Amino acid sequence: MPPFEFSNGSRQAKGGDPNIVTVDVGGQIFQTTKQTLTLAGPKSLFSRVSESDLVPFIDRDPELFSILLSLLRTGNLPSKAKAFDLQDLISESQFYGVETLILNSLSNPSQFDVFNLEKSLVLPLNGRDSPSAISTTPFGSVHVAHGSKITSFDWSLRRKSTILTQFTAVDSLLSISPSVAAAGATDFSGLQILDLDSGSVRESLNWENVTKSSSTVQAIGSSPELLFASFESGRRNSNSIMVYDLQTLNSVIEIGHYEIYGAEIDSAIPATKLNWVSGYSLLMASGSHSGISGVSGNVKFWDIRSGSVAWELKEKVDCFSDITVSDNLSGIFKVGVNSGEVFFADFRKMGAEDRWFCLGDGRKVVNGKKEGVGCKIESHGNQVFCSKGGDLELWSEVMMGSLKKLSVDGLEDRVFRKNLMGRVKDMGGSKITNLGFGGNKMFVTRKDQQYVEVWQSSAKGF
Repeated sequence: MPPFEFSNGSRQAKGGDPNIVTVDVGGQIFQTTKQTLTLAGPKSLFSRVSESDLVPFIDRDPELFSILLSLLRTGNLPSKAKAFDLQDLISESQFYGVETLILNSLSNPSQFDVFNLEKSLVLPLNGRDSPSAISTTPFGSVHVAHGSKITSFDWSLRRKSTILTQFTAVDSLLSISPSVAAAGATDFSGLQILDLDSGSVRESLNWENVTKSSSTVQAIGSSPELLFASFESGRRNSNSIMVYDLQTLNSVIEIGHYEIYGAEIDSAIPATKLNWVSGYSLLMASGSHSGISGVSGNVKFWDIRSGSVAWELKEKVDCFSDITVSDNLSGIFKVGVNSGEVFFADFRKMGAEDRWFCLGDGRKVVNGKKEGVGCKIESHGNQVFCSKGGDLELWSEVMMGSLKKLSVDGLEDRVFRKNLMGRVKDMGGSKITNLGFGGNKMFVTRKDQQYVEVWQSSAKGF
């Protein structure tokens, strides 16, 4: 007998309310409404059931069906679902065609509860290489580059697959979809668009300078419609940022093309981080360089439509070790390479001479030690996350209400406060090398460790 049928032996639905639907699942009778079943979508098995005048028999587990029916009714999994293995629920949801509902219930970005995050599990990686780059999708699947391999975990973190790339080591990685990623390396020519299911290269995107030399990828970024890639020539005498259509991968525009002559060190710095600022429709491109006189860098905000620079910051004093931008907080955050402190620049004050405001203690550098080397900083939602060695700091803006004060330029002063993340047993360990966010999860990698840490809310864990 097939798992689902409308046979002649099916009992006729009893007279009464035509909106009531009766279903026989594994010998157990369930009743619900047509409106509830249609919430599963037109392609689901529930939709077929709602359209029948017979009592269908479904040869499946009635307890799992009960959980999925409760999910349809409320939009959330009932507490009794935790008594079942997650993979069983996923397999059952795939049979009924409602896996998306499970995903929305268990890995929705709206469930990201930053003040209740704790390390919940680790995702082991094959081989001896530690992660060099990670990239996530909005609903929590994650791709991890380690050595020449890329390992992908689906949103449930239960299904794992690994492909071998042409790179010796992947330095830049960007998720385009759960099964497609863009990858590049600083010692291998071209940006590759990879099919993560088959391991094949869908397309290779290249940039050539005036001497037609090969180019390597320094950074990758994206907006909802565009793909950005920072290239540097093999001879390191030119660099550029290419903009592609994310769907067709056709070239849209080239920006920031610099040919370096002599000692023009500022233009010699390629962008090593690309962030899209959706609220302003600008691309933030940042890069730094270490020389005899110390670390210097620049941050440029590009208007893609005109190909021109809207804002530019040149970093000389306590240049950034890492930098990020937050649309929600309307500003830029950096970690000073010398001080190790977190600094904030308000978008409303980009024209000011002194843009950066130190959020920390403003400690002075002792004995020339660069406290910020290796620190990572990323924004997500209304928070900023900063790694210091093996620990994580969380910076949040404090709403002052009527106590807000005006600065000399007539704008309100903004106040940020720091919290250390995790339980005591989660803190410390090897230096953090990557931070990523997807669904209701945060992903962390550490130096010389062959795994990825998953941080989730203690209340939302399954």
